[in-house]
Amino acid sequence: MGTIRILCCEHNKRILATLNPLGFLGSLVSHCRSLHSHHYSPQASFIQNLLKFRRDKPTEQIERALNLTGIHPNDVLVLDVLQRHRSNWKPALVFFKWASKTNIYTPSCRVYNEIIDILGKMKRFEELHQVLDEISQRKELINEETFSTLIRRFVAAHKVEEAINIFQKREEFGLENELDSEAFRTLLMWLCRYKHVEEAETLFHRNMIRFQFYHDIKTWNVILNGWCVLGNTHEAKRLWKDILASKCKPDIFTYSTFIKAMTKKGKLGTALKLFNGMWKDESGKPDVVICNCVIDALCFKKRVPEALQVFHDMKERGCLPNAATYNSLIKHLCKIRRMEKVYELVEDMERTGGDCLPNAVTYNYLLKSLKEPEEVLGILERMERNGCAMSDDVYNLVLRLYMKWGYLDGLRKVWDEMERNGLGPDRRSYTIMIHGHFEIGRIKDAMRYFREMTSKGMVLEPKTEKLVISMNGQLNERRGKQEGTDVEASNV
Repeated sequence: MGTIRILCCEHNKRILATLNPLGFLGSLVSHCRSLHSHHYSPQASFIQNLLKFRRDKPTEQIERALNLTGIHPNDVLVLDVLQRHRSNWKPALVFFKWASKTNIYTPSCRVYNEIIDILGKMKRFEELHQVLDEISQRKELINEETFSTLIRRFVAAHKVEEAINIFQKREEFGLENELDSEAFRTLLMWLCRYKHVEEAETLFHRNMIRFQFYHDIKTWNVILNGWCVLGNTHEAKRLWKDILASKCKPDIFTYSTFIKAMTKKGKLGTALKLFNGMWKDESGKPDVVICNCVIDALCFKKRVPEALQVFHDMKERGCLPNAATYNSLIKHLCKIRRMEKVYELVEDMERTGGDCLPNAVTYNYLLKSLKEPEEVLGILERMERNGCAMSDDVYNLVLRLYMKWGYLDGLRKVWDEMERNGLGPDRRSYTIMIHGHFEIGRIKDAMRYFREMTSKGMVLEPKTEKLVISMNGQLNERRGKQEGTDVEASNV
């Protein structure tokens, strides 16, 4: 990046000097490289700090400060700054509007998609509609990703009618008309993903002739998966029979979805019958996804030797395992503390490489199995060696572990790194810190995180809301007692 041109140079240089380009491991061990894959940008970090230190200031004042930096926005920089504020919509929107006003920069489709996603995620639909009105004037900036993001965020907020309305206005957005079957499947997929399966199936049957869905197994699969994810095996079985009656041949995904639903409901016998029958059917043998599902179900029922047998059999039959196969075994072996076998499997994953290389899920299981804070660094170093980037899930897990162990120095380092890396702190992070500090008697710290969380527009979970009310009561009681003590002392 070019040199940052600034007017208040001495002050800004001091701020920039405080920015630490090293990752989480760099905070703990000076010779280690950064764990995260996020490209370090001094300009983006500087703007992030500027927005953070002025978060309570009026928008006009923040915009003046941004003008004084002399920074010229471009797509790479704007996307970087927005992605660092995925869980903090206010500074993201202020920066986006400021960048959009400059004469030398026009936001791209990717930038608009990012701010729409941030506002939708935080349920700021009034602001989202303002951005949508702006982008609708330039139809070339709207693509299928924009459409999918809008549908997803409205459905996630259970605004089903609005999501359907957006679908029906595709042509107004400059996209293919609503007769596009792929776009219709996207709508059904998000409806099912957020538990509006009944509405999705109603739309499916209403449009069956229009889209010629009689023999389209892909769309049947979307609805079947919706009922299965919802845990409604009665409706899933009904739809399975409807698929067979429609003479629409189930594909590998249909089997995978139905077998997974049966195992999740504890109907392992039914699942194994279908699974074993597939090996005998030359036209559709189980794939790695189905094998993984059966392995996980057997492990859950504490039938680990049988699970290991399926693991060996699938390899012999030419169905190669992937990271998820190993992760299912590692998860359950960690629970029964068979750590020697766990690390034997991890080493096998590292040797095999490719799709078997350990991923964030693998390291989550390994981290959860640890007993001391000193062990965390070894797992994170191993994670870095294998090219696995840090994620918000891993950060939050490390926060939870350090909180449990009372390792406050580690907590601060993880928190700072999350902030720099744009992977939080999110709602989960604040919930961990509020509850964790309360449990170790640091109520003032817990309340400080509560205030910071609400200042970012995040909504408390019900359990956290109850805890905050209780802590407020305790603090008020302490103040009352202290004031009473002070009065008595003054009267002596």
